[in-house]
Amino acid sequence: MILGIAIYLATNDPAWIFYPLVVRSIGLLASIVGVYMVGAGQAEVTDAQASLDRGYWTMTVLCAIGIIAVTMLMLNSWWLVASGLVGLATSVVFVYLTQYYTAGSWRPVQEIARASRTGPATNIISGFAVGLETTGPTAIAISVALFVSYYCGSQWAVSNPRLNVASEVGGLYGTAIATMGMLTTVAYVLAMDTFGPITDNAGGIAEMSEAPEETRVRTDALDAVGNTTKALTKGYAIASAALAAFLLFSAYLDEVKKITGIAHIPVDLTDVRVFIGGFLGATLVFFFCALTIRAVGKAAGDIIEEVRRQFRENPGIMQGTVKPDYARCVDITTKAALREMVLPGILVVAFPVILGLLLKAEAMASFLMVGTMAGILMATVLNNAGGSWDNAKKFIESGELKDQDGMVLGKGTPAHAAAVVGDTVGDPFKDTSGPSLHVLIKLLSTITLVLAPLFIR
Repeated sequence: MILGIAIYLATNDPAWIFYPLVVRSIGLLASIVGVYMVGAGQAEVTDAQASLDRGYWTMTVLCAIGIIAVTMLMLNSWWLVASGLVGLATSVVFVYLTQYYTAGSWRPVQEIARASRTGPATNIISGFAVGLETTGPTAIAISVALFVSYYCGSQWAVSNPRLNVASEVGGLYGTAIATMGMLTTVAYVLAMDTFGPITDNAGGIAEMSEAPEETRVRTDALDAVGNTTKALTKGYAIASAALAAFLLFSAYLDEVKKITGIAHIPVDLTDVRVFIGGFLGATLVFFFCALTIRAVGKAAGDIIEEVRRQFRENPGIMQGTVKPDYARCVDITTKAALREMVLPGILVVAFPVILGLLLKAEAMASFLMVGTMAGILMATVLNNAGGSWDNAKKFIESGELKDQDGMVLGKGTPAHAAAVVGDTVGDPFKDTSGPSLHVLIKLLSTITLVLAPLFIR
C-alpha cells in the first residue's frame, strides 16, 4: 500500500493503494472453499495428505482466478498479473518441496529411517544432511521468484511511460504483488499448520486413555501428516519472509536516502565497516540459534531430573497406584520458557542498535542483508531436518522399515530407539530455533528501518 501511494500520486487512482486489501479478501474466500473441500464426499478419510492436497489445489486455482481478475480490473496490467501468479506459484513450490523432504513417502525420510538401522549417530548424520540439502532448492526457488517478479514489475513501468514510474519502483511493486500473491493462500496454510499439533495431542490422549490399538494407528497416521504440514508452513513462512525482507531492505535504503539527500547509497563490501556489518549479521543468526537450542536442552534436563526424583520417591507411580505430580513439571517448563528467552530477546533488539550506532547506516544495510540471508537458510535447515527426523521415527513405527532379511524393524527395536534419539534432537530444531528465526528476520528489518535516523553519520 505504501509503494502504491507513489503511483497513486501520478495517476490519481486509489486502486493502487487498495489493491492489496482486495486481493487478500479473494484469498480468504478461496481458503474457505478449500477448507470445505477437505474430506468432502468421503465416509472415512483414508489418506489425510491427499484430502488436504485436494483442498489446497481447489483454493490455489480459485486464488489464481481471483488474482487475474482483480489485477486486471484494478491495475489493468498483464505484467503485474504475472508477478502475482509468480508469488502463488512460489507458494505451491514450497508446499511440495517441504512434502518431499519431510513426508515418509519420499527418499529423504526413508533414507534417515534406513540410517537408523546402524544406530543414532548415523540417523543424526543423515537427518542433518537432509536439512542442509534443502537449502539448495529453497534458495533457487526464492531467487527465481524475486528475479521474475522484479523483472515483470520493471517491464510494467517501462511499458507505461505516462505513469512516470521508475523501473526500480516498478520492480519493487512487482515484488510486492508477488508477496501478496503468495499470501493469498496463507489462511489455508495456517489451517494445515494447526492440524499438526491437534493430531499430535490427539495421539497423546489416545495413548494416555489406553484407547484401542486401531485408534492409535489412525492418530499416528494423522500425526505423520501433521508433521509434514507443520514443516511446510514453516517453509512457506521462510519464503514469504524472504520476499518481504527484500522490500524492507529497499525501504531501509530509501529511508536513508531521504534523510541524507544522497541519490545513491552504496553497500560496498570492500569498506571494512560494511564487511564487518555483514559478518556480524550472519554471526547473530548462529549465536541466536545456540541460545535457543541450549535453552531447550537445559529445560529438558531439569524435567528429566524431576521425573527421576518422582520415580525415586514415589515407586507407586510406575505401578499405577500413585499419580505423578504433573503440576511440578508444567511449572518447570513454563518458568524455563520465560526465563531462557530473555537473553535471546535482548540480543536481537540490542545488538542491531549498538552496531548501528557504532558502524552507521551503510554497515547496517549489510548487516540486515547478510543476516536475513543467513537466517533464511538456517531456518530452512532446522525446520526440514526436524520434520524429517520426526517422520523417520513415524515411518519405523508404522512397520515400513525392514532389515536385509526382510524382517520388520518396528517399535522396541534398536532402529526405533535410534530414530527416537534423532527425533529428540530435531524437536528444538523445528519447534524452537527454526520458528524463532522467522521472528529474528522480521525484527532485524523492523528495527533497522525504524531506527535508521540514528544510524546516519
